[in-house]
Amino acid sequence: MLLWLTMLYELLSVLRHRQDPISGETLGRSLGVSRVAVWKHVEELRSLGYDVAATSRGYCLQSCPDLLLPGEFPGWEDRVHYFAEVDSTMRLARELARKGAPQGTLVTAEIQTGGRGRLDRSWVSPPGGVYMTLVTRPSAAVVMAPRINLVASVAVSTAVEHLLGVPARVKWPNDVLVDGKKLCGILAEMEAELDAVKFVNVGIGLNANSHVSDLQVGAVSLVELVGRPVDRKAIACEIVQGILARLPALDKPQVLDEWRDRAYTLGRAVIISGRDEVVEGVAVDIDDFGALIVRRDDGSVTSVVAGDCVHRTD
Repeated sequence: MLLWLTMLYELLSVLRHRQDPISGETLGRSLGVSRVAVWKHVEELRSLGYDVAATSRGYCLQSCPDLLLPGEFPGWEDRVHYFAEVDSTMRLARELARKGAPQGTLVTAEIQTGGRGRLDRSWVSPPGGVYMTLVTRPSAAVVMAPRINLVASVAVSTAVEHLLGVPARVKWPNDVLVDGKKLCGILAEMEAELDAVKFVNVGIGLNANSHVSDLQVGAVSLVELVGRPVDRKAIACEIVQGILARLPALDKPQVLDEWRDRAYTLGRAVIISGRDEVVEGVAVDIDDFGALIVRRDDGSVTSVVAGDCVHRTD
């Protein structure tokens, strides 16, 4: 099966980089298989939604499906686990990570029936979004692991700004906003032992081609912002590459500086509800471990490690 998939993606790669038709015989020689095998692979691609035309001159790739399939992550196909529908990409990624899945393993889904956010809240996952969980295995100390939330939110923010010109900003601890409306939620799940991180899985739920403003108060999607459907595959690739590229510097100051540069929360009046207390004041900075530094109304300063952050509008 692995050989079959490898050949399938090699065929897709050849077709993707050809503007003119290529014969089955030429494809067969290039891939080291028979014309019949080429035909079977073409049929498999068609069943996945790829529009492969058969002309008198050969095969030609007309279009690719708007799906987060392994074949849409060139050179990375063997690490992508795709599902049309699943309860939670986070659950599946956890199982894979515990079985030794390498860094860069990615679980994608078109629909999640049991997506979860922070504080065990449900995450609405209608068709058209980008729902994925990335397995990471950072070499940094356990105390630095919470910075991955910062890294992921910056990666999302920079990806949508670079590809679409959308001025996305980050909200502590793990959201991405546009004009104060929620575009993306991020959830990181870590497993560690003693002072070693085993893995940190990063779950991302990005409102892309779904009209969510009618479903969630205070939410917005990319299609609503730019007025047209967006390329979910390109966005997903850039987000994942952005996270992985920043991981080697997880314990460096630049991680904090990048987040500060894109922060929507800093300088705003906030109310943070934690497990044991509610903190109110002005968010002034983040500390070395990603905790939010808040100056209370009485002038005292406190660091909040976790909690539900609300930006006050009064």
